[in-house]
Amino acid sequence: MKITCVTPLFIDRFLFVKVETDKGITGVGESGAWGHLEASGLAIEKFGEYLLGKDPRKIEHHWNVMHRFQHFSGAAISGAISAIDVALWDILGKHLGVPIHELLGGAMRDKVRLYSHCKGRTTEKLVARAKRMVGEGYTALGCMNPLLEEGIEAPWYKSHAKKLNDAADAVRQVREAVGPDVDLCVEIHSRMRPAEAISFGRMIEPYNPMFIEDPIPPYNPDAMAHVADHIAVPVATGERFINLYQFQTLLARRGVEYLRPCISVCGGITAGRKIAAIAEAHEAQIVFHNPLSPINLAACLHLDANIPNFAIQEYPFDNIEIEGSEGLRGSKLVPGLAEPVAGFLAVPNGPGLGIELPEDLAERFPVRRKKVGMRPHADGSVVED
Repeated sequence: MKITCVTPLFIDRFLFVKVETDKGITGVGESGAWGHLEASGLAIEKFGEYLLGKDPRKIEHHWNVMHRFQHFSGAAISGAISAIDVALWDILGKHLGVPIHELLGGAMRDKVRLYSHCKGRTTEKLVARAKRMVGEGYTALGCMNPLLEEGIEAPWYKSHAKKLNDAADAVRQVREAVGPDVDLCVEIHSRMRPAEAISFGRMIEPYNPMFIEDPIPPYNPDAMAHVADHIAVPVATGERFINLYQFQTLLARRGVEYLRPCISVCGGITAGRKIAAIAEAHEAQIVFHNPLSPINLAACLHLDANIPNFAIQEYPFDNIEIEGSEGLRGSKLVPGLAEPVAGFLAVPNGPGLGIELPEDLAERFPVRRKKVGMRPHADGSVVED
């Protein structure tokens, strides 16, 4: 079997890849280089030139070549490698007539626990959203930003005390609204500095969050480890990491308890299983990041099924007020996954990923490109959002 074509597909807000073979088997994958999909598409085309005529079943070999043939990398390049890697696993599964999780050693579980996105532009709307998600059967709420999703238009300013008190009070209100049987995955989106994160982490300890995600920017492992060492709430991070060495470095410093690899940017399924193994050796758990389409979610589900140290899976349930749509992100583009039942989702059992890209997506869902922009601070600088 030989690869005959590698095509990047810009569909709506997503970047997919289609890898075709001379046996009529086609694999699909997705790049998660969110704000830089155009650059990632060019990288897919370049790697496609290398892959033409190659055997798609030599996944580890191709993964190493794409990573190691040159000295420089980045999110756009790693996103391209990730998309192609998932597509190659999809091809191998279809070729052998088995789901990807069977190729990885078989499933430890046949369904995975989810956390649904819980966002709000005000604390009142955040609490209302939490109640709705729990009412729909979810036992965990994630992407729950107590600093709120206010958009990037209006300038931002709060004093240190008000910033922390308002955020801690939002966590309190959600906890009181949903009770002790629901886990809260608190998301800060790197909007604090170490001293703030430590103070905030201590303030929300009584509400028993499952974890606090990206309390500070994730690029300084020593700073993240300092935060983790000074709060009782477990730290989650890793969605921005592009290789397994970044995870290893942070684990060695005991700076993380829940690793958040993004299969579509960290190096695909090949990297995901390696990161999970490193985490297992450090008694850390995996929460795969997924703000993307059902293609990436399916890839996550196969790893979730297989790895022993799986904790919970991000399920991007959009909010009409914030994302402009309602329901599982991208489900109108890529149908085929099961519906959640009591906060769990069945693992696909079809060959390969178990879902397919419809042929007419480009006509029905023209590309939407992400523009460059950040929220202004009242002093004229910019803030994370």
